[in-house]
Amino acid sequence: MSGVVKPTQGEIIVNGEQKFFNNPRDAMQAGIATVHQHLAMIPLMSVSRNFFLGNEPTKKIAGIQFFDRKYADRKTMEAMSKMGINLRGPDQAVGTLSGGERQTVAISRAVHFGAQVLILDEPTSALGVRQTSNVLATIDKVRNEGVAVVFITHNVRHALAVGDRFTVLNRGQTHGTAMRGDITPEDLQNLMAGGQELATLEGSLGGTV
Repeated sequence: MSGVVKPTQGEIIVNGEQKFFNNPRDAMQAGIATVHQHLAMIPLMSVSRNFFLGNEPTKKIAGIQFFDRKYADRKTMEAMSKMGINLRGPDQAVGTLSGGERQTVAISRAVHFGAQVLILDEPTSALGVRQTSNVLATIDKVRNEGVAVVFITHNVRHALAVGDRFTVLNRGQTHGTAMRGDITPEDLQNLMAGGQELATLEGSLGGTV
């Protein structure tokens, strides 16, 4: 769906029309954006330059195209404020932001450029409690705007905090799907951990798992 790898089988249907993606830009043009675990950002560049990286707004001066910094700065500040992040300024280096704030920049960027489906690859991995809370709040805001979110995580609590439907995958195989309210946190945890395997391990270790 992200356009990084071509599928070996199956179909991708967007608004009733079958799509074939040769690269991530094709997916983005179809309204599908991906925020990878390792964010595609340049730490030494400003937030606004990272926000518009690859989609730089321009203005013409004396017949020559230049980067429209004022427009980029204004739109970046508006987008980040909307997500509850108060920057010192749009020229603040991305490398000075917290992990949660960088995730929010990436998510806001995807939504700004028209994402209808947002794929998030482990966005809360390696974040502290407060930063994780900020990212989950951002996901909730995006979802409330009508954007479909595919949230990939190994943390049951994080999934339950924002998820409506849960699908457990293991090496490309679906182990089960359940709607919110139809499965308990314990059952979802067992499904993710491989319930039978965990029970066997617990038995062999004398119930210490």
